[in-house]
Amino acid sequence: MTKRSSTSKVWTIINHEYLTKIRTKGFIIGTLLGPLVLLAFIFIPVIVTMLSSESTAKKIAIIDNTGKLGQAIVDEDTSKYFITNLSENELRDGVLKDKYDGYLVIPEDFLQKGEATVYTKGGGGLGFISALKSNVRDVTRKERLLDAGVDLNVINVINRGIEIQTEKITKEGTEKDYTEVYAIVGYVFGLIIYTLMILYGQFVSRGVIEEKANRIIEVIASSARPFEIMMGKVIGIGAVGLTQVLCWVVMSVVLLYLIGPMIGNMVSGSHIAQMSNQMGNASRQMALPSGFEIPAISPWVFIAFIFYFLSGYFLYATLFAAIGSAVDQESDAQQLQLPVMLPIILPILFIGSVISNPDGMLSVILSLIPFFTPILMMVRVAATPVPLWQVALSVVLMVGTFFACIWLASRIYRVGILMYGKKPSLKDLVKWVRLSG
Repeated sequence: MTKRSSTSKVWTIINHEYLTKIRTKGFIIGTLLGPLVLLAFIFIPVIVTMLSSESTAKKIAIIDNTGKLGQAIVDEDTSKYFITNLSENELRDGVLKDKYDGYLVIPEDFLQKGEATVYTKGGGGLGFISALKSNVRDVTRKERLLDAGVDLNVINVINRGIEIQTEKITKEGTEKDYTEVYAIVGYVFGLIIYTLMILYGQFVSRGVIEEKANRIIEVIASSARPFEIMMGKVIGIGAVGLTQVLCWVVMSVVLLYLIGPMIGNMVSGSHIAQMSNQMGNASRQMALPSGFEIPAISPWVFIAFIFYFLSGYFLYATLFAAIGSAVDQESDAQQLQLPVMLPIILPILFIGSVISNPDGMLSVILSLIPFFTPILMMVRVAATPVPLWQVALSVVLMVGTFFACIWLASRIYRVGILMYGKKPSLKDLVKWVRLSG
């Protein structure tokens, strides 16, 4: 068989897979809705926060036995707190009937001991308790300083807020630094790659299983080698994924630049601050900067996204194809897919650490592990200027690992594609690799 005829067969399979998939309703609907879903995830929390910020249906009642702190706490947020003369039993009934979120009892010796109790029905999330503690802490600190004889003007100076502007130094001068926004971009791109690798990897596995179950693969195998079949399916479905991603990128950029400024005008600094308080310390590191401007994203970030998506997809898709060839039913593939799924899932656990310190040693090492690279290196490239040698090394390692996976998967594929009736184990797959060598 000549090299030209082999290439022709691979292209025939690629064309079949590509044209079949892009004509489906699922592909068309997914392509159109993808950017809208992404924008919904970004903007719905902002809009919900804005709408809910005016809600005063439920409040926290305050029993102030000190006679000093209650009104100051109410002044911190009049929409949430109010002073009450009701008894604790009456307040308890009100909480049970959902009239209040809860009530705070401040004892007489609170300024000395710093111990108070808030009663609720439970739940409410970390943000609820965190906001309450923060408000009480601020008021208590001020009152303690006053009791200690500190001048009110001094206290006001101490409590005066600060704002630090970040500027990035360039050869041309300085420009505004959008570290927080770029970190979010990296996070989103990493999640997209994670989702697409699993989604299209499963497509490859499911397609092989269906063709094998329907005995179609036997017909195809009579005119093409197993390796040609595998590569044709992997590349064809990969081309479908790339087409969808490119459509998403173009549509997302257009929608962001059309809708972003309108959302930015709607969102005030107070709303952003409120979101930060509700999200807590961990999420606050990724809070949008005041003003909510959409910065320019380097074309290299999109190039990196396409490369790491494709390289990650091809790496894992060959393994998914090998697993699909080894079983007769999709349910049988679940156990065998676990070793392939774990390296895709694990990087998600490290994304927070990488975003917090993208230049740290841990982030560098994790992003250079080929099975983690597509997600974590993408996060780093978007979040920080990654040294060129690290990007180049990740490319070399990804390409080398891809060829190693092809070598491994092709040996499993050529045996498994014509095996029926037996549910193989991981041990059986190892045997197939050795027998095919």
